[in-house]
Amino acid sequence: MSSRSTTQKALRINLDEKKYGTIVEIGAGQEVARQFFLAGAAAGTIAKTMSAYDMKFSDAIYGVQEDGRYVSNGRVKAMMEQEFDLVVDRVGDIRSKSSRYFSYATTVAAKSFNRNNECHAWCGIRVQMYPGAEPSNITVHVRMFDDNAEAQQQALGVLGVNLIYAAYYYFENPKQIISSLTDGMKANRIEIDSIDFEGPYFEDTDNRIKNIHLIRSWKTRAIMFKPDGSVAVPAEMLYKKNILTIRGSFRPVTKLNVDMIEQGQSSFSALPGIDPSNTIAIAEISLNDAHGNDAKVPESDIVARVQLLNSLGYNVMVSDYTRYFSLRAYFRQFTQLQIGIVMGMVNVKQIFDENFYRGVEGGILEGFGKLFPDNTRLFIYPEMDEDDHVTEFTDVKVPDHLRFLYRHLLENGFLHGIECSDPSLFNIYSRKLLKQLTSGHGGWQKSLPEGVADEIIKNKFFGYRG
Repeated sequence: MSSRSTTQKALRINLDEKKYGTIVEIGAGQEVARQFFLAGAAAGTIAKTMSAYDMKFSDAIYGVQEDGRYVSNGRVKAMMEQEFDLVVDRVGDIRSKSSRYFSYATTVAAKSFNRNNECHAWCGIRVQMYPGAEPSNITVHVRMFDDNAEAQQQALGVLGVNLIYAAYYYFENPKQIISSLTDGMKANRIEIDSIDFEGPYFEDTDNRIKNIHLIRSWKTRAIMFKPDGSVAVPAEMLYKKNILTIRGSFRPVTKLNVDMIEQGQSSFSALPGIDPSNTIAIAEISLNDAHGNDAKVPESDIVARVQLLNSLGYNVMVSDYTRYFSLRAYFRQFTQLQIGIVMGMVNVKQIFDENFYRGVEGGILEGFGKLFPDNTRLFIYPEMDEDDHVTEFTDVKVPDHLRFLYRHLLENGFLHGIECSDPSLFNIYSRKLLKQLTSGHGGWQKSLPEGVADEIIKNKFFGYRG
């Protein structure tokens, strides 16, 4: 980790005559440019700074994006590309052949006066990694949590300097780029919930792996993936949606997992106000073990699970949440509509285990108070006991002193039972499948949804041996 301050980073770039470019910022002042001017010697680095605040001016310069939005990925990329081409076109013939050009761009929705708006920004740099190279892009989406516009602007100024500096000095190590983005900033001022590397120098970079690293480097708590494998901005994906989620290891995703999701969707869709247009289903994978510690699973292993779920058409979320009430609170940032959580009987027993709430001041009562305050329900899949009897959510045995709490949840409709479509699915065990899969023997393929086994074999996921 770099020990350089924001000013020292800006000055180092300013003093390097081979680095030259433009900085354009819309929506939160010109804080990044200001950092370079404050550091001194900026004339050697900055060809132009600009803020096209008026929408007509902005559209005239950068065009109108398909979605019509100004704080968007499309807009920041249009800014970066336009400005990069301009600087190369205008000074490429008169500057040293060893010059490495850049354009930094950001478009921001900062804290508005007397409004409780979502405060976020798209920031990006288009940069040559060596003289004459085709440019590469690094783009990030940022949420700001300071309660005033001035503090948000200052945070974005620091982030911008860190991004420009990292693009030049850490480009061979994308994880170091990510780790350095909050240098010089106190915790919890911003959240970086997506990052994208593209261009000739990042051809071997798997953006899915790098986005998961955002969680492990404490830049965010969760990353979202669309069914096509692309990284999604959670606020855009979840805004004003009914959300149904199921947590699992999905290593690999099985027919049992799919039945749980489908049966959960069937019950969830029966609730009032829910239809496909305003509802999203998400398979969620936690990086943590049951005790809240990072299970240290390799990011490539997580990506394999994401890829298999995506191949079945599912949205996927990777998080570092351990308790279900934390997961609910995360979703509540983006929607006030219905939240449904699909779980098995073993998970229900877990949430009635008081040991699960160690470190929570109010214990199990605080946990339930945070899990069920509004429009949140559990959809519980049955299980088969040792005597081959199917047991349902009404059969859960809880400690005597919690039985009234359990009855309260039942009678007030917080717990819903869902059915198993085929009792033979109860015989599917992921651990058993993995042993068969790594040995290359056994009928493990029969327990997986169509196409999943082919993906595992083709990519040699989870130690598959053919």
